[in-house]
Amino acid sequence: MLSENIRNLRKSKGLSQEELAIQLNVVRQTISKWENGLSVPDSTMLISLANELDTSVSALLGETITETGTDDLKTISEKLEVINLQLAKRSMARVKTVRWMLILLCGIIAAIFLALMGINGSYLNWDESNPELLVAGTILHGFEFVFVRLAPIVFLALVVGIVMTYRKK
Repeated sequence: MLSENIRNLRKSKGLSQEELAIQLNVVRQTISKWENGLSVPDSTMLISLANELDTSVSALLGETITETGTDDLKTISEKLEVINLQLAKRSMARVKTVRWMLILLCGIIAAIFLALMGINGSYLNWDESNPELLVAGTILHGFEFVFVRLAPIVFLALVVGIVMTYRKK
C-alpha cells in the first residue's frame, strides 16, 4: 500500500524518481526501493516525503483517518514497524525459495552423477559400425566429459549458496 501510494503520488505531481530523490536528499535507488516495496522510509523521512508530495503521512500510509497530537510519531513508527515485518517475512520467503532451488539443483547433479556411474562408460563398447550408436555414444561421452569436470565446481558453489542462506543477518 505504501509503495503504491508513493509511486502514484509522485507521478500525479509529475516528478521523476530522480527529482523526488533530489528534493529529499537521497539517491534515486532509494525512491525505487520504496516504490517496489523493498524497503520503507524511516519516520522522519516519511514526514519529509509526505511534505514533498503535498499529502499527510496517514494518507501516504493508506489511511483516511487523520490523527493529531504527539502520538503522530509513535503511530507512524508502529505502522512502519508493521511494514518492516511484512518486508522481512517476504524476504525470508524469497530466501527459503532460493535455498530449496539450490538444494534441488544439488540433487539433480547428484542424480546425474549416479546415472553416469551406473552406465559406467558402457557406451564405449557399443558397435561403432552403426552410425546412430556412434553419434549417440560420442554425444554421451562428450556430455560426461564436460559434466564430470564442471559439476563438482557447480556443486560446491551450490553448497556454499545453501550455507549462505542459513547465515544470520
